[in-house]
Amino acid sequence: MAVLEVVSAQFWKGKRVFVTGDSGFKGSWLSLWLMSMDCVVRGYSLEPPTSPSLFELLRLRSDIDHLTADIRDRDALEKAIKEFSPEIVLHLAAQALVRESYVHPVETFETNLMGTVHLLDAVRKSPSVRAVVVITTDKCYENREWVWGYRENEPMGGYDPYSGSKGCVEIAVSAYRRSFFQGSKAEGLPVTAVASARAGNVIGGGDWAKDRLIPDIVRSLARGEAVTIRSPDAIRPWQHVLEPLSGYLLLARRLYEEGRGFADAWNFGPYDQDARPVRWIVEKMCAMMPGNKGYRIDDNPQPHEAAYLKLDCSKARQQLGWQPRWSLEDALQSIVEWTVSHMKGDDMRDVSLAQIRDYCRSGTT
Repeated sequence: MAVLEVVSAQFWKGKRVFVTGDSGFKGSWLSLWLMSMDCVVRGYSLEPPTSPSLFELLRLRSDIDHLTADIRDRDALEKAIKEFSPEIVLHLAAQALVRESYVHPVETFETNLMGTVHLLDAVRKSPSVRAVVVITTDKCYENREWVWGYRENEPMGGYDPYSGSKGCVEIAVSAYRRSFFQGSKAEGLPVTAVASARAGNVIGGGDWAKDRLIPDIVRSLARGEAVTIRSPDAIRPWQHVLEPLSGYLLLARRLYEEGRGFADAWNFGPYDQDARPVRWIVEKMCAMMPGNKGYRIDDNPQPHEAAYLKLDCSKARQQLGWQPRWSLEDALQSIVEWTVSHMKGDDMRDVSLAQIRDYCRSGTT
């Protein structure tokens, strides 16, 4: 059995890390974690996409070297990377909503695909970068609604524009890696290790995005209303946001220290028992949250979304020593505690840092 690895604060201390999408939900949690380990962080993203915003609640704007800019702006991105000279790049910036991609398909492809190409090309010109992790999604796979999990070598695909754009990102990462990052110093090519990371449905405190299940539940319960759900029987690989973030951090370290042996695609998902239907999540959350008013099902026609999706994470467990630390019930409980603290007016930076510490101390279930 693989040894469970932990995120090493000693390794990350003083590292120069460039984070795209730092003002988003996952980017804010990641930036806080990096700051807690004394990294030198430059963030690059648009203004926070929601109000309230986790980025503002965690007071990150004043603590990191944050640039408000668009990943589609090739010149601005290249300049930001060149000026900062990062050692590690974590690319999270994206249009990350399936339903939004039906409304704005062109912008989705521009942001997700060409934004990533701009990043990779800027890295190609930056000799300081030793490790790059490009974050995509479990939805990048050609989903055949199998009952088993997808492995990293399965075909890319995507029914909707969001999923399709992320499948394209994976192909672009592979092309850039083989074309520009496989050489050696003797060949005059950048010695940079580039990997992609595919995560499942990420949940956690501080997510206010529209058309996402947990934020919809929290908003409804806060208003004392019944929760409206669209696809009660859809099964997703739910996981707390700290789970894949820990995987990204472990992967970045191995890329930095050991190089191209880890320059590949990686899945980060929950154990099989935590791939649960939407209805199960709603019932659990309603039981945990004060002011429960139950739920109702929206019978209106909905855009296509996969009914069943699961990841095989054997590679990450065996080769990186990564495993989920929190069960799905642990994750939901942490969200409830975070939300109640926010409703009481607590310092959410302190609350979030405490959850990061709790996560790091916890074991597998």
